[in-house]
Parts: sequence; C-alpha cells; structure tokens
Amino acid sequence: MNINRFPLRAGHAARAFINNSRGATIAERVDALNALTVQDAGRVLTGMPLDYAVNILDRPELRNAAQILALISADDAARLLHGMSNDRVADVLLELDGETRARLFSSLDEPVRIAIQHLMGYPPRTAGGIMTTEFVSVPDSWTVAQTLDHVRQVERSRETVYAIYVLDEISHALQHVVTLRRLITGEPDASILSVAQKGAPVSADPLMKQEDVARLIRKHDLLALPVTDDHGQVLGIVTVDDVIDTMISDTTEAAQRFGGMEALGQPYMKIGFAGMIRKRAGWLAALFLGEMLTASAMQHFEGELEKAVVLTLFIPLIMSSGGNSGSQATSLIIRALALGELKLSDWWRVLLRELPTGIVLGAILGLVGFIRIVFWQSAGLYDYGPHWQMVAITVFAALIGIVTFGSICGSMLPFLLQKLRLDPASASAPFVATLVDVTGLVIYFSVALLILSGTLL
Repeated sequence: MNINRFPLRAGHAARAFINNSRGATIAERVDALNALTVQDAGRVLTGMPLDYAVNILDRPELRNAAQILALISADDAARLLHGMSNDRVADVLLELDGETRARLFSSLDEPVRIAIQHLMGYPPRTAGGIMTTEFVSVPDSWTVAQTLDHVRQVERSRETVYAIYVLDEISHALQHVVTLRRLITGEPDASILSVAQKGAPVSADPLMKQEDVARLIRKHDLLALPVTDDHGQVLGIVTVDDVIDTMISDTTEAAQRFGGMEALGQPYMKIGFAGMIRKRAGWLAALFLGEMLTASAMQHFEGELEKAVVLTLFIPLIMSSGGNSGSQATSLIIRALALGELKLSDWWRVLLRELPTGIVLGAILGLVGFIRIVFWQSAGLYDYGPHWQMVAITVFAALIGIVTFGSICGSMLPFLLQKLRLDPASASAPFVATLVDVTGLVIYFSVALLILSGTLL
C-alpha cells in the first residue's frame, strides 16, 4: 500500500508518527494512533506494511477504526479488511452507517462475506456475537503429524492455535479438544485421538450471555471456548482476550451508570462538551427532582421542627447513614448478580439476610450517635435542652429504622430492575441515596413524634 493513494497529503502529525514510532510495539503504536485525528491515522495506516497495519486494526483498543476504514480508499480498505480477523471486521462494520457498510462489505470475497454476515446475525453480548470463525479443526482420522503440518500451514490466519478441535469426519460434530502442548509431545504416527483431552469438550450455545461465557472459561481454565450449534458443529470460538475486552467495556459502562449517569460510550477526553452535558444532565435532573421530595417532607413536619429545633441538628446524620447503608447493599447485590452468585429467585434469601444485618448496623450507628449526644451534653460542649435523654433515644431508634430500610431498599432494587429486564447498575448509589433520603426523614420524624410527644412535641 502506498501512502500517496490517500486523497490528502500526510500532515505534520502523521509524519511525526512515522518518524518517531520506529521500533515501537503494536500496543504503543495503537496508543499513538489514538492520539491522532482520524485523517492522520488513516494516512499513517496506509503508509505501513500491510501485516503491521492489519495487526493494529485488529486491536479493539484502537479507537475510530470504522471511521478510518470509511475514509481511506476502497482498495486499501479491502486489503486491510481481508487481513483482519472476521470477528473484528464484523464489529467494525456494525459501527458504520448502512451505505458505507454496504460499500465495504461488497469489497470482500464471498467466503469472507458469508462468515462475517453470519457473525453479524447474532445479538451483541452473546457467545455468537463475540466469537471468531477462525479456528483450527481437524478430522478425527488424522495423525499427530498431519495435524502439526496443518497447524504450520494455517497458523497465520487463525485467531489461536493453542486449542485444536477434533471433528467427526462424517458429521463434522465436535468430538474432542487437543491442546498444543499435548500435540507437540505426541508420537507423529499416533492418532490425533490419542492426545485428545478425556471427556466431552466444554462448549457454549451461540446465544449464551457473555457473562456466562466468561464464567465457563474461568471455571474450566480455558484459553478458548468452542461455540456449537444444535448438531454439535463448531460455529466459532470465543478466546479469553475477547472475553476480557467485552467485560472491560461492560464494567466501564456499569461503573458510569452506578455513578448516576448514562454510559459515555467513548473515552472521557474524546466526548464533546455537548455530549457530556447530555449524558449527565438527565440523571442529575431526575435526582434533583427526587431530592425536592426531601424538602416536601420537611415542610410536612414544619410544625415539629419549630417546636424542637434541636432535631434539625441530626438531619444530615440521619440522611447520610440511610443513603450509605443503601449504597453498600446495592453494590454488594449488583456485583453478586453479575458474577452469578445470586439469581432472581434468591431475592427472599437476601431480604432475610439484610433485615437483621440492617438492624444490627443501625444499632451500632445509633449507639455511636447516642454516646455522642451524652458526651457532648455531659462535657458542656452543647446543650440539647432539658429532654436531651429523649433526643438521644430518638436518634438511636431512628437510625435503626433508617439503616434497616436503606439496606432492604438497596438490596431489593437490583432484583426489581432485573425482573423488569433493566440494567441492575441503574440502581445506582445516587438513586438509592435519594430514595432513602426522603423516606429517612419520614422515619426520623415519625419516631420523634412517637418518643417526644408530650415533651418537646
């Protein structure tokens, strides 16, 4: 490929990249390309040797790969796409608009088009959606020597050669898996079955969720997991690096949602000012409207506040304690659901566990608050009035109720959202805190009315 084919002359950033990145690793060049504009990145890639450019485009860490391919000439794009792995090509094409996707898709050879079309037909975040069709397979009638020769011939065009899949010669169904280590230590004339792993191979359904795929790979300590159809024929494989890439992306989105905002969908420094406002303003407005209910609750108890102004001193303490306990419970349950440690049907077990936990935690915080009031009053640091003992008991009892409610609310919301087929991460800490703030005030003043009625109230 010739950089002069690119419609514009190489800019300063592109020339600097070419001059300064000699001897750099693939990962380092990917990072350097991410710092360039799409135009300069395209110029740089079309000026590289084909194999090197393909290796860079095959890395999911490269941003704007789809835009780069759409910008360069059709011939250069076709050469790059043919060299890339099929699963990466499918991901890149899905990012493009329909017209550009059709143009690039038509430039591919028919076998490649069929394979990529097959991959693009599976839902995202499933085994079929993240698998690659480039794997090593051999018939069960081959010898170790034949298999080694085959691996040498195809290794450059396969995602991984660490696992070789042995297929039935007639039905092409998956029979066994041979690791590369067992293969190279086997006798050349021995049957490939003699070095195969014992027992039925572990495989995944193409519609299996990627979280379940990750659990299977971790459980069986695999480098790649075969994806099979109803007849046992191998459709593709999911490699451990593909799982890591997708899980990192999902974890990033979940962390952003858990912070009370929409997922950015791109690196922080790459998103525009208007985009940042759109991603954050909606949730902030929703949370603000929720917090307005806190003001309504305080207005409802305005008379009690006028009679016992001392109660206002503990409102921040009460609200933060309930929100913190709810956020703790939410974090624990969301993570347990994500790891498969809990199922939707386990909600009642969680409820029975969080109820006494919330009571004990509330009693601990309530005791701390009680001791604080007693110490401040006894040391003369603050005068809580003639009924300070009753105020201390009110804070103690209210904290038990509020922390318990926060724990139950925070633990049940993820189950509710999952039941409604929503992302449990949407039960973010700010959302739970807002909900518990409002109810916490109601609990606090209700307890105060019950205990302080006839004295301060």
